[in-house]
Amino acid sequence: MKTPAEILAKNDNGLPQQSWTSTTSTGPSEPPKQVISQETGVYVNFIFNRFMAIYGHKFKSCFETQEEINIAKREWALSLGGYTEQELVAAIDYCKEHSAWMPTISEFLDVLRTQTGDHGLPATKHAYEEACLNADKASTHKWTHPAIYHAGKATGWFRLRTEDEVDVFPDFRYNYDVISRRVRAGEQLDLPVAVALPDKSDNTLFAFIQSWGEEHNLKPEVASKWLFYLTKPKGTMVRKRFQQQAQVEANAMGITLPDDYQ
Repeated sequence: MKTPAEILAKNDNGLPQQSWTSTTSTGPSEPPKQVISQETGVYVNFIFNRFMAIYGHKFKSCFETQEEINIAKREWALSLGGYTEQELVAAIDYCKEHSAWMPTISEFLDVLRTQTGDHGLPATKHAYEEACLNADKASTHKWTHPAIYHAGKATGWFRLRTEDEVDVFPDFRYNYDVISRRVRAGEQLDLPVAVALPDKSDNTLFAFIQSWGEEHNLKPEVASKWLFYLTKPKGTMVRKRFQQQAQVEANAMGITLPDDYQ
């Protein structure tokens, strides 16, 4: 009989095998370069751990070979990208209470959608990515769901444009969760017209961005997008990298970006 570690195909340190992030196709029926993040791989290993503990021999009876385990975990990972740990844990707990057998992928996805509400609410990570990508045009973007707009506004469009995910995502996740609960309770959310300008918490930088944009006949959202590297510490690689990326866009208009605003 296989040990739990063998069944779950984990390394000694508990992390998934390197195949989680491999871009090599594992079979002729799979499209190439379907990359699975290590984070999603860890989540799927956690899910299978929980299901093995919950369902015991019923879990083991679902798979005859190690290859079947690996294929199953890969399919689960391909289906669960974008869901947060909290959402997955809630779905597992629901299955524990309501299902005598380990759910199929489609059944688990149905549970996830039920847990997050049948109101067209995207998964939290997907909502966060949409908010970040459109933070510079919040008032004109056609949002997948109004909850994303309101969570982005509550978090701060300037923060979503300028801060690293590790710093801003927890706040967005909290705001999105609060607003999503309001939606599930029946509240209708509007999409008021909002001007996509930087947060004025740094008045000196804000004033510079505004005046610099006017000087170069740029829309405020374009100026703030190009100059957000000025919020990063001087001399850091991240500031240099963002400035270089913005300069590529500015070159098309023959504009040279400033190194500082003071």
